[in-house]
Amino acid sequence: MRIDQLFEKPLFLFLAMGLAMHGLAADKELKSVGLTVGDLGNPFFVEIAHGVEAQAKTYNPAVKIIALSSNYSMKDQASQMKEFDSSGVDLIILGAANSKAVASSVKQAKARGVIVVAVDVGAEGGVDATVMSDNKQAGEQAGQYIVDKLHGKGQVVIVNGQPVTSVQDRVAGALSVLKKYPDIKILSQTQNAQGTSEGGDRIMTDLLTSYRHLDAVFAVNDPTAIGCDLAARKAGRTEFFIVGVDGSPEAVEALKQKQSLFEATAAQDPYLMAQKAVEVGYEILQGKKPQEKTIFIPVKLITRNSVSDYTGWTR
Repeated sequence: MRIDQLFEKPLFLFLAMGLAMHGLAADKELKSVGLTVGDLGNPFFVEIAHGVEAQAKTYNPAVKIIALSSNYSMKDQASQMKEFDSSGVDLIILGAANSKAVASSVKQAKARGVIVVAVDVGAEGGVDATVMSDNKQAGEQAGQYIVDKLHGKGQVVIVNGQPVTSVQDRVAGALSVLKKYPDIKILSQTQNAQGTSEGGDRIMTDLLTSYRHLDAVFAVNDPTAIGCDLAARKAGRTEFFIVGVDGSPEAVEALKQKQSLFEATAAQDPYLMAQKAVEVGYEILQGKKPQEKTIFIPVKLITRNSVSDYTGWTR
């Protein structure tokens, strides 16, 4: 027997095993991503959509993105999750319309083997990971600004929003600061403005009718704050100031207007948040679980005095 014949079979097996191992190590292709968020008419969610697309295309330039607006309707979002299934998406980026009610849709997607990463707000049902702003920090920053501006004394209203974790955490963060000061009176904290400027206008109009004097308003997002500002202008009320959350382009403009009551916003980075969500989802697709199931993106308070240094959401 020749020496090359002696090693021929083992060498063939070795090469075959090597090729098989290489195949196992190859990245799974990200072919399609489904995104469902509250309102694609809101610039915040538009930036999330842009961030999802940009990051997904780093893995596959031909990736298909399906971006849908739930309009904060759990019925619509449940239908969208089913639509993603029929479209055969590999990854769902979920901005829950209702953190608890979405659980059944998440469970169904998971049962079909789809990776689900919650973005911006938490979601029940066993999502693979959650990427969100540090919303408690946002509320704390807003609350501290109000306390400092009022020197620990005044009448405050909180204009609330949808039953999702991000909103709940913001309110909890603000209350954790405000309640340390007995001379801060919280007149209202449960009114749901639906996260929109129209809702902010409507709720604030009612609050201005109920309360003849206010010192500060904490709105759970910038569209709500913009609506509150509009209501105040229509009512001719100028005795209070407004703090929001987002750092949106509309908030930047409002902060630059002297006649606006909008004075500060805890700025998020929706684009970065979305990129991170897709990155985590892609790693899970490759079999790599994240070290932490919830990843927090820090926020930064932007005020009238600092807005000129704020670069905003632009990329």
